[in-house]
Amino acid sequence: MTRTALRLGFVPLLDAAPLIVAREMGFAEAQGLDLTLRPAPSWASLRDMALWGQVEAAQMLAPVPVAIAMGLAGPVERLDILQVLSVNGDVLGVSAALEARLRAQGFGFDFADALAARAALAAAVEGPLRIGVPFPFSTHVALVRHWLAQEAPPYSLHTIPPPRMAEALAEGEIDAFCVGEPWGSVAVERGAGALILPGTAIWAAAPEKVLAARPSWVADNPETVAQLMRAVWLAGRWMDDPANRVTVADLLARSEHVNAPPELLDRALRGQMVISSRGEERRVPGMIRFHEGAAPFPWRSQAAWFARQLARDNGLDPNAAMAAAGAICRTDLYRANLRGIGADLPGASSRIEGALEHPTAVASERGTMILPRDAFFDRTIFDPAQPDC
Repeated sequence: MTRTALRLGFVPLLDAAPLIVAREMGFAEAQGLDLTLRPAPSWASLRDMALWGQVEAAQMLAPVPVAIAMGLAGPVERLDILQVLSVNGDVLGVSAALEARLRAQGFGFDFADALAARAALAAAVEGPLRIGVPFPFSTHVALVRHWLAQEAPPYSLHTIPPPRMAEALAEGEIDAFCVGEPWGSVAVERGAGALILPGTAIWAAAPEKVLAARPSWVADNPETVAQLMRAVWLAGRWMDDPANRVTVADLLARSEHVNAPPELLDRALRGQMVISSRGEERRVPGMIRFHEGAAPFPWRSQAAWFARQLARDNGLDPNAAMAAAGAICRTDLYRANLRGIGADLPGASSRIEGALEHPTAVASERGTMILPRDAFFDRTIFDPAQPDC
């Protein structure tokens, strides 16, 4: 059978797993695709690869297509969000010097209480806090800004590619970071610092990476798009089985993929994190999700949440921003392309974000959808219909 050649871009991170597994475990081949995975050294280079047609589709930071749709990347073609690749998966860490000051003042590194961590950090820092983030338009920035919006120390954000984050921390370029795994754990392994929070402690269900493509390519290649979406969705479902996690970690660890120790990748997949050079372990339910709880669905409300924050940061009309963000979430393609392979589809394409304190059954086509907890640490609620409430 002749297979369609397809180039996919990615940054070496744990949450590139659905693309890597789709290729390596045969899901793409079964759908009639011949995937070539092209790594990028930074999010800026991957964005440009996607925009200028060097790859047909790419792993992308969830807020990047939103920012492009809002005009924050200049006059370039938009990127559509086909589906979500990963939910959660980020960690926040501090330098060894800042770790020592936090311990001296009695902070217990419980790795769960974002309010307590913020207060401790405000008391421990000496001068403005320099925080490393992978890209200006990222879930990392959104989480940090939401976390430090009140009663926080002054801070500045510094863009550092994920594989360099541990080095930047060790060399004193930054005092803290927010980054996707395994690069936070790499910083711990190298003795550069300690982890202070998982991203889930700030927002329990933050969309992290998405599968994005140019709308012109999507429109011209409907069957290839369908094949790609099915392959990636099936890969995510396969990864949900705990019995497959060791295989996933081994695949990702390869030099052509993430090039990190498999034990570090396995920790994040299991949610069993080592947070310091002392060997302290913390259990993090839902540390990263690829399939469970409708994780792949491209909720328009999540894109709207990013858009509202970006609008406020850049002095733009939030209503126009949220409308632009909703338009790039291809829930129509998700429903059309994945219904036939067993995906349960929610009854709505938007929801109230942050409202679920416990797993909750919601209306769906098959009637089996349970959404996990999605609360924010400060109990804020985001209703796209009433965004300022």
